[in-house]
Amino acid sequence: MATEPRHPVTEQRTLIERRQELQALDAAFRELRRAADGVPRARRRGLVAFSGPAGLGKTALIMEARDRAAAAGFTVLSGRGGEKEQGSAFRVVRQVVQPSLARMEGSELRAFLGGWYDVMAAVLGLEARGPAPAPDPTGVREGLDWVMTRLTMKKAPVVLFLDDLHWADAESLSWFLSFASRVDDLPLLVVVAYRPDELPPEADELRALVGRHGDRPHDLAHLTAEGVARIIRNEVGAAAQDVFCKECWSATGGNPFETVELAIGLAERGLSGTEGDLPAMRELAAAIKGPGLIERLERLGTATVRFAHTAAVLGSPFSPQLAATIAVLGDEAAAEAIQQLRAARILSEGHGAEGELEFVHPLIATTIYRSIRTGFRAGLHNAAAEAVLTAGYGPTAAARHLLEVPCEGSPETVACLREAAREYLRAGATEAARRLLTRALQEPPLPEDRAAVLHELARATFLIEPTATVRYLREALAEPDVDPDLRASVVYRLTTALAHTDRMAEAVAVAAEEAKQATNPRVKLRMQADQFVWSTMRADDPDSPARSRRLARLAGRLPGRSLEERFILGLRAWDAVLRGEPRQTALAYAEKSLRGGMSWTDENRGFEVPLSVALVFMYGDQPRRAEELFEKGIAECAGKGWHGSHLAFGQTIAGYVRYHRGCLAEAEDLVREGLRIADKVDGVVAAQWYGVSVLIETLLARGRVAEARALADEHHFGDMTPNAVIYPDPRTVYAELLLAEGRRAEAVPLLSSVGEWLDKRGWRNPAWCPWQLHLASALAPTDPDRAVGHARDAVKRARDFGAASAVGQALHTLAEVTGGPAALDLYAEAVDHLEQSPAAYELARAQIGHGAALSRDGRLQEAADRLYRGLEGAVHCGAEALAARARAELSASGMRPLPLRYAQADTLTAQERRTAELTVQGHSAAVVAKELHLTEQGVRHLLSSVYRKIGTDAAGLAGFLGA
Repeated sequence: MATEPRHPVTEQRTLIERRQELQALDAAFRELRRAADGVPRARRRGLVAFSGPAGLGKTALIMEARDRAAAAGFTVLSGRGGEKEQGSAFRVVRQVVQPSLARMEGSELRAFLGGWYDVMAAVLGLEARGPAPAPDPTGVREGLDWVMTRLTMKKAPVVLFLDDLHWADAESLSWFLSFASRVDDLPLLVVVAYRPDELPPEADELRALVGRHGDRPHDLAHLTAEGVARIIRNEVGAAAQDVFCKECWSATGGNPFETVELAIGLAERGLSGTEGDLPAMRELAAAIKGPGLIERLERLGTATVRFAHTAAVLGSPFSPQLAATIAVLGDEAAAEAIQQLRAARILSEGHGAEGELEFVHPLIATTIYRSIRTGFRAGLHNAAAEAVLTAGYGPTAAARHLLEVPCEGSPETVACLREAAREYLRAGATEAARRLLTRALQEPPLPEDRAAVLHELARATFLIEPTATVRYLREALAEPDVDPDLRASVVYRLTTALAHTDRMAEAVAVAAEEAKQATNPRVKLRMQADQFVWSTMRADDPDSPARSRRLARLAGRLPGRSLEERFILGLRAWDAVLRGEPRQTALAYAEKSLRGGMSWTDENRGFEVPLSVALVFMYGDQPRRAEELFEKGIAECAGKGWHGSHLAFGQTIAGYVRYHRGCLAEAEDLVREGLRIADKVDGVVAAQWYGVSVLIETLLARGRVAEARALADEHHFGDMTPNAVIYPDPRTVYAELLLAEGRRAEAVPLLSSVGEWLDKRGWRNPAWCPWQLHLASALAPTDPDRAVGHARDAVKRARDFGAASAVGQALHTLAEVTGGPAALDLYAEAVDHLEQSPAAYELARAQIGHGAALSRDGRLQEAADRLYRGLEGAVHCGAEALAARARAELSASGMRPLPLRYAQADTLTAQERRTAELTVQGHSAAVVAKELHLTEQGVRHLLSSVYRKIGTDAAGLAGFLGA
């Protein structure tokens, strides 16, 4: 493990002219102490920043602050950026966290990290317990947030110091910027120092962040002439003349580092600060940096120069033994070089227990590094790469040196870069992996390895540069004699990248062409599966009915032994749902596809098919089964550290399942969480479409129309049509919003266009897209005959599919558009079907609609029973507007709402369980009623409650009770 970073600055007894900055630190410390004692922070003081050019004393200030924090009893954590280590992913994060983790025993460490251990192992440089998962960037950020939060609470109060933040690696900086917004909620103070003109572009957010937490960064000023005079006289004596001190100020420009170094040099030369000492002073000042420093170094001898050059290449802190090996110096020569460099105030001892050395100031390291001739410097980097590998520092430590070496076609270099890139990918550091693999490609690799390198490079760029991913993968496919399995993986990633960049037609074409060319039966089947996946997701698929027939013929021949076969079977199940085939067909294929397993996190196959299979159960009136599959899939994603697009989809569609069950409040929470995740991930447009669609439907069901409209406007929901198939269909959802706002005339053409699109594809299932139901409602006031026609056709399609919830919902709409006494039987039939389903919200709607119709027909006693039951259902579903309608209908009929007769819970009562058990045993309602001393109607009500509570219909009842 890495030790805490060193702070190699010139020591001085006091900080000159830094009173304001020290006061700010003391105030922040006091605020932290109060926060740790439970007193809310009076103002946002969780972050203190110091900025200024090189040499103005930022590190000295950080060291002083560290000492004060430690003296005050705070836990001190530290990290420091390095000029030569900016490409080493998570280097600063490891400096911050590793010292604390290193003090923990193995069992304690695993207990501390808990479920995050395997995900964070590669990020934090820990020993993995098994094959390390490759977390996505969002998962890495959340994991680091969790680790840092837990560490803070364990060691509170904590002060985190981040020095030279302008040189922090991109991964550490990105995490810090996202985490910093949370510091005010923790017993934590963060103190940072940086050079403002050297911050990378991605750190622009830092300036705004500092402003939110401390009004502004503390910009360090150059020393005044009086401040320089104090430092000079502290070293050479109080007798130093004013003119001499003034010239020292002029020579150093008031730069604290240069002033202190000059003062020490004057004292070592025995100068007293007279006017006659001015020439010697100017010589010393010139030797502190730039050409003067190099001239001073060269006077120390060839071996010492070589050691200094090697140290500059290695970067601070460094192992003197490693530097001696690279510089080809024996122990005695190395010891002499170190002694000379320390005496010349170029190197200093490190502060850890490992005997490392470092440069007195980064300015010295930079000057020496830049003075090394280009060819010689490349040779030193090459030697350093070999040495660090031999010393066991690992491929990532060697890789940063190989980036500085000219391309020579070395297979060993390519192998090292690829292995280092794999380590970075396991840590979710995709940008670092991209840099290394780009360099490996330039080396270049052996011809037979080029396709594999291009494939690995595409993996690294997928989330950050998808257009480049497409280019790399097309190049890989053009390589000769690519291994079949590698080629299949390349094709999957290429089609996925094309689909994610809104090029669905190209994705389908690539998969189709590869399926034609494949000679290996297993690979051919996999290519066909990819083709079917992207064709199904393509909104403008011109060959949908024919594709469905081909898929049905293919699936009918497959036993489901291999994963490729199971994916085909899963696709067949989903296609059956879309086409509205009997649900038994869809459910049978779905169950068959799951035998033998189907992972949600297979990087070479994606999660689209497992997700679709889970939804087959939802549309087939077995949402409990869908929820079980989603819980497993989400846990699988979380276990691999995939907290980005995969988790966004998982949470959103899990919310959609809860919506179908009528658990509207839970559905809203899940979908909002999915949208929150999607909003944090760049380029996850599809997940946002899904989330907004489901959330609008949920809000409408809860009666919050204005909120749904605000959400639609925020996401420009009615202005764009996605090129991919989204469910629920965004245009149908938007039309539903228009209907809720009373804008029927606008909804009619929109729903008509949806119907034309779906009918052309042969997708006729109203359970999947109820466009006909909404169109019937929109047409009812102006064109009742056409409305009834659409509703009747929807009922027929729903009966063809066979899900009780779909049939009941369609009958309910038909009853509404039919109206009058003729609608009463339709309402009753709708309720009867919905009572046999787990769709609690739709049942409550139908009951209230039926009750209102019965009330208008003068059948008040029957109306009251329906309205009371509908009211209970609406309240338990969280459908506030529907509950209000039920109360209004009761009031209009002269009845008062009664208290709720039962508490909603997912647990079955003893009577409900016994009713379910007898039903599963095959007993009729009459027999069950006799056994339990109930009426047949009472048995039906109990079974309806069972279906809603456990989330299945009669077909799934036996499976639930068996489990």
